[in-house]
Amino acid sequence: MNINEWSIDDRPREKLERLGAQALSNAELLAILIGSGSTRQSAVDLMKDVLRDCNNNLNTLGKMSIHDLEQYHGMGPAKAITILAACELGKRRSAEAAEKRQDLGSATAVYNYMHPRMQDLDVEEAWILLMNQNFKLIKAVRISHGGITETAVDVRVIMKEALMVNATVMALCHNHPSGNNTPSRLDDKLTERIRKACDIMRIYFLDHVIVCDGAYYSYREKGRL
Repeated sequence: MNINEWSIDDRPREKLERLGAQALSNAELLAILIGSGSTRQSAVDLMKDVLRDCNNNLNTLGKMSIHDLEQYHGMGPAKAITILAACELGKRRSAEAAEKRQDLGSATAVYNYMHPRMQDLDVEEAWILLMNQNFKLIKAVRISHGGITETAVDVRVIMKEALMVNATVMALCHNHPSGNNTPSRLDDKLTERIRKACDIMRIYFLDHVIVCDGAYYSYREKGRL
């Protein structure tokens, strides 16, 4: 039976979406990959049979061949290849060191991170840098291109991005292609709006940094935050 024909509560894809990947069993995760089982059993039951023969060990599963997997009813070459590709990706992931998160706890660090991305721009762009409580970067998001007027930057979208990644610290950064790093009245107004939104959501608004080629302006360093 195809997974799409199951009861919603039993569908591993929907379960993953609701509860996260960590809530699924190995068989359920593998069932998502193969999509369907056979006329005899569901994809989850098929993968339970395969895993049972591997002593429920994913390393053992990864050592199986395409031919080995094809011996199971409902397991064609495409499904077997998908499973082995996933096992190989898991092996490569475990062999790699976790990516080191950028430390952006100061205006200088924010400038050094964003300057290479902004130095050749001929229009204004605004970015938010979302961080954890240790000022380690979680995600950098471009929120506008071509200006940072109130119509171009939606504070609601900014806060949504922060909440989606559980950020507790945020910095705003934009460039002045003119080379003049003095903030405008619009810059001031946007800074205040974001500061108020962060206060409400209990997110620390670290800074608003204006990037120019070779110089920057920091609201935090100037005592304006």
